[in-house]
Parts: sequence; structure tokens; C-alpha cells
Amino acid sequence: MDYLSEIEGKQAHDPMFLEKMKESSSSSSSCLCVPGPVIVGAGPSGLATAACLKEKGVPSVILERSNCIASLWQLKTYDRLRLHLPKQFCELPLMGFPTGFPTYPSKQQFVDYLEAYARKFDIKPRFNETVSQAEYDPTLGFWRVTSVGVKGKEMEYVCRWLVVATGENAEAMMPEMEGMGEFSGDIRHTSLYKSGEEFRGKRVLVVGCGNSGMEVCLDLCNHNARPSLVVRDTVHVLPQEMLGTSTFGLSMWLLKWFPLRLVDRFLLIVSWLMLGDTARFGLARPHLGPLQLKNLSGKTPVLDVGTLAKIKSGDIKVRPSIKSLKRHAVEFVNGTTENFDAIILATEKDGYPRRPFPNGWKGEYGLYAVGFTKRGLLGTSMDAIRIAEDIQRCWKEEAKH
Repeated sequence: MDYLSEIEGKQAHDPMFLEKMKESSSSSSSCLCVPGPVIVGAGPSGLATAACLKEKGVPSVILERSNCIASLWQLKTYDRLRLHLPKQFCELPLMGFPTGFPTYPSKQQFVDYLEAYARKFDIKPRFNETVSQAEYDPTLGFWRVTSVGVKGKEMEYVCRWLVVATGENAEAMMPEMEGMGEFSGDIRHTSLYKSGEEFRGKRVLVVGCGNSGMEVCLDLCNHNARPSLVVRDTVHVLPQEMLGTSTFGLSMWLLKWFPLRLVDRFLLIVSWLMLGDTARFGLARPHLGPLQLKNLSGKTPVLDVGTLAKIKSGDIKVRPSIKSLKRHAVEFVNGTTENFDAIILATEKDGYPRRPFPNGWKGEYGLYAVGFTKRGLLGTSMDAIRIAEDIQRCWKEEAKH
């Protein structure tokens, strides 16, 4: 399809079109008409969508603000990170993991897989281009996407479809806490945490009891730090494996045969037998079961990789919400005060499509979102396949005209 020809056709029949093009070109150093979609983000979501499109004969352009693919995985994750789910639930469409990879691949193994994936489908993102603006132009009937390069050079892309693949965890959330400016120790987000080695012997407060917060606490313990964990809400903690198989895989299999509430009850009974009553250690469970809560709110249960044993032994202390920070200490809402050398924030920013899963992938005017399902890499693959099929259908229909 020749979109330059289509734009020229619009220009010939629409006197407003020429003025629009002049206005935009005066503020932008260069403009590129893209025959297929522009994809924002070269993480797993962007790569999966580009591969599915290519398999259907639809070209695309990926814009990536960093200098590498999967920048979140390569630059903003801690060293000990592994996939929390078995590899068969984390592979991208059209290419599985190498057979030699373990059940739970390491961070580096997953990055190697993504780089091999990009090579296989000849995906070459345009790196160091930060999208500053994306706007649908009703006069053109196209999206205008403006990016800024490393030297401040602006580039405008004109495209029929726009795919947002910036990731659920792309932006670190730094919650406001009273006294943050007064605290003399190190305050950082987990995106800047690499290893507990630099905190050896220090008292560290981890804020957030999701999978990242729990695993960072375990890593700190393994490096002889003294971590405490702020638990502000109820949380489901499940064993990573049950009955000799992954808890996630077992849940998916059970849901084929039994209703969700019955599966939830089974998971909680087995968890109680394996882990005990987590509420005794400051980890009270929500009233809703883990799968029901996940479906309704997107809140993921914690899959325990050894942190709970450290909590039971007292190596990790559980603390309530923070009231305020002092120069060397933290005051909690229960009135107690403790000294800490550092605070690590395992918090996330929520910015998701308004339509809930599974309908959040498609917007209006050719806008799509991939990887915002709160269902990990499995949700990413589902989105990528749907988006590629939908764009291919439009591509074929418009080619006929």
C-alpha cells in the first residue's frame, strides 16, 4: 500500500489538508510516512506485535527511547530476577524458549531470548527516539507521532495505526511521604536496585509487598542486610509450586474443569497446608480468593520463592504503613519508630486502558494498546495476536479500495 499516494489524493480533494501539512512541517525538522503501524516501545510487547504483523505481511516501525530492546529488563531490574511463571507461559508468539532453558529462566536468559526473537523476525527498532506527542489528525485520517532524538532533533511519523507498547512497569512511582526531604539515608525505587551487596549490614526498609518487594527482601537477607517489609494491605501469598507442578499451571488446568471459586478454595487450602496461616506473620489474606481478586482488580498474588521462611524466622520484619520519615528513622502508623539506613520503594504506577481485559487492546481511530492486561507475558502474547489480526484485516480492506 502506498500511503504517500493516499495522502496526495487527500491533498487534491481537501483544501484544508495542505494548510495542515504546512503547519506541522514548519515545527518539525523531518516527516516520514509509515505504510504500516508505528509501535511505541521495544520491550516484549512491541517485539511480539511487530513479529505477528510481519508474519501477516504488514510492516511496522518501532520507536524506542532507550538504546536497546527490553530496556526495563536490561537496565532496571535486579540481578537475581527470574521469571516467576514457568517458561511455557512466558514465551512470545511464533517462537518458544530454547529447550535447554530452565523452568524459570533468569533475567539474562530472558534477555537473550528476546534478542534472538528480534533477530529471527528481523526487527530493527529505531533506538534513542522518545515519543513526545501522538495525536490523531481527523483532517488527514492519520496519526501524527512526534519523537525527539538524542540531540534534540524532532521527527514526525504519519501512520494509519498506532500501537502503544510502553509497558505496565515502565515508569517508577515514587510515593509522597511526609518527611522525605528530611531522611538522610538512601531512598530509591526498585528500578535502581541491583543487588543486596551494597546494603550488607545495613537496616533497609522495603515498601511494597508484591513479588518484587518480597524478592528484594530475600535478596537483602542473602547479602546479610537487615530488611523490614512494609505491608500496607492484604495480600495472597501462594507457593510457587504445588503438588510437583507450578501453581499457575495447576490453576490454569483446574479452571478448565471447575468454577473459579472452587479453584480458589483449593489453592487456599493447599497454601495453608504448605505455608501455614500467613496472617500470623502480618500477611493477612483478602476476603476474595486469589484468582477472583486477580480478575476483578488485576492484583497479582505473590508466588513465594523463599521470603516467607525468612519472615517466619524473624530475618525479615513485617511493619505497617509509614506515617512519616525522620532524619535517621521511620515512624509507623501504629506509633512505633525505628532507625533505617535506606528505603527501597517496590511501588508501581497504574496507567491502564479504561476498558478491562480482554477488551483493552483496541481503541478508536486505529489506536491499540499491548501488554496492559495485568496478565504478564501471556496477556502480552494474546494482545499481540489480536492486534496483528485486526490490522491485517484493515490492511486488506483498504488495499482493495
